[in-house]
Amino acid sequence: MIYLKTDEEVEFLREANLLVGKTLAELAKILKPGVTTRELDVLAETFIRDHGAEPTFKGFPNPYGPPFPGSICTSVNDQVVHGIPNDRPLQDGDIISIDCGTKLHGYCGDSCYTFAVGEVSEEVNALLRTTKEALYKGIEQAVVGRRIGDISYAVQTHCEANGYGVVREFVGHGIGKEMHEAPQVPNFGRRGNGVMLKDGLCIAIEPMITLGSKEIYMQPDRWGIVTRDHKIAAHYEHTICVRKGKADILSSFEEIEEIITC
Repeated sequence: MIYLKTDEEVEFLREANLLVGKTLAELAKILKPGVTTRELDVLAETFIRDHGAEPTFKGFPNPYGPPFPGSICTSVNDQVVHGIPNDRPLQDGDIISIDCGTKLHGYCGDSCYTFAVGEVSEEVNALLRTTKEALYKGIEQAVVGRRIGDISYAVQTHCEANGYGVVREFVGHGIGKEMHEAPQVPNFGRRGNGVMLKDGLCIAIEPMITLGSKEIYMQPDRWGIVTRDHKIAAHYEHTICVRKGKADILSSFEEIEEIITC
């Protein structure tokens, strides 16, 4: 069942999503070589709870194994998604995708940003840049009267035109009182196919793009997803509300990018 959101519900979703952006910005302040992903996780959980919300990822059920133990997903280098925070210090030249979810006043926020740790190569920067561009190209299609496939096609064609792999097994999703609602939002597809986009539909669009092959596998912890060729992967995500003419982006990268560009 697809639930369209009222204007009041959209504002609750915006509040939860803006908190995600603020949380990611707090993590950006300490992100450098030598920091562990567990340190990032502790800071994120504290910040989220201090703002009256809950980290939705903590304890999230897993049909293949134990519940997720962290408050954020920290996917480093060849990890695509769902990396579990640990005690390995980040190294200069790493990249890390930090996916964060909150629940505030009964509504969910969900957003992800891929960070460079220290200095990275132009090849890596190009992947990050293209993946973020693809996110916004998908968002441009998220307007009343279009279809899910228009979003999917925009993401896929932009990334594949630049020689990158587009992960098939993990997709974006509807969002509201639950973090994962209908419909699914793949990062590949055909224009004009799929669910019709209507005013008030709230979805998370999240390209997961690889430097090499799109093939992936699950790590033994039953959470982390890694590229089969062990080339790096990038992941950006915004939660948006479909509107006439132009999508309303409910999450924000502004505070993150103020920190990483200063």
